[in-house]
Amino acid sequence: MKSRIAVRSLPILAALLAFPLAQAWSVRPAAAQETAAKVAEPLFPLASRLGMTPPPGMTLSTTFQGFEDEKNNVFIRLISMPEQAYAEIEKTMTNQALKKQNLTVEKRESFALAGTKGTLLIVRQEAEKIRLRKWLLVVPVGNLTAMVSMEIPLTAKDVYSEAAIRASLASLALRPSIPAQEQLALVPFNLRDLAGFRVAGFVPGRAVHLADGDREARDSVEYAHLAVSVAPGGPSTVADRNSFARLAFAGPPNVTDVRVTGSESMRIGGQPGHELRATGKNAKTGADIEIVQWLRFGSGAYIQMIGFAPKDAWIPAFTRFRTVRDALDLR
Repeated sequence: MKSRIAVRSLPILAALLAFPLAQAWSVRPAAAQETAAKVAEPLFPLASRLGMTPPPGMTLSTTFQGFEDEKNNVFIRLISMPEQAYAEIEKTMTNQALKKQNLTVEKRESFALAGTKGTLLIVRQEAEKIRLRKWLLVVPVGNLTAMVSMEIPLTAKDVYSEAAIRASLASLALRPSIPAQEQLALVPFNLRDLAGFRVAGFVPGRAVHLADGDREARDSVEYAHLAVSVAPGGPSTVADRNSFARLAFAGPPNVTDVRVTGSESMRIGGQPGHELRATGKNAKTGADIEIVQWLRFGSGAYIQMIGFAPKDAWIPAFTRFRTVRDALDLR
């Protein structure tokens, strides 16, 4: 279930720059401790591990992970990337490469934070009569690469002083994890009963992964897992549901010798649905794995639920899977 993110820093960086716009581990620079002490605690956008104290006048955005001043069209965006992204960004984010994106570097400097160090750029962009100044901070923090982009129209260049911007960047913080309720708020369905499972991962607007075990064990097939997702499409006729379910089914990761053992139509949450049962083997140990897939069909889209667990723990796991399934509502 672990996501694999390809590190392609320059396209990500270009897209970001071109876009108009629990206890936290502080990464404030030592030189700014006295100033930072007077600054409010960092604010964390919904489902973001990165947070900061925005300059006065900016508030949390409700449409993206960051902060905004709608009156003056000023935005701060917080982007979390894999830890290894920093080295590639540092290597490829040259002045010449940025110039090809219609970005002129006014200033480039090292930005030291407690225990780490990043790169701060101030760039100017002019496109389609829009003139912007952007502050871009890229820095490794914890097990992530953090990218902070603040864009200011030149018409509002005097609204935020350089001192206020630097103090805000200096307040960058990383919290250990994203609270489960924030992750669940970003998927298009309500899970009224998690049946004791923990949130192991999510894809905003589409899917959530539930699992047993601690964080380090959640990729192991020795525990029960349930993935719930929404996708567009569905079978065109009732007769197509069985073949559609088989095409939609994919064996869980780290499970081999997957074999479908049963397939039948059923009602799920008052909607037409389908259940597919399968078996497999733990790729490492050869132990038996039991698998279930439920599809719940709707208008132009369907919900897919795939649960699996070791055979010797299947009965209680299956009961819990059904509890989650039957307590699911679309938003």
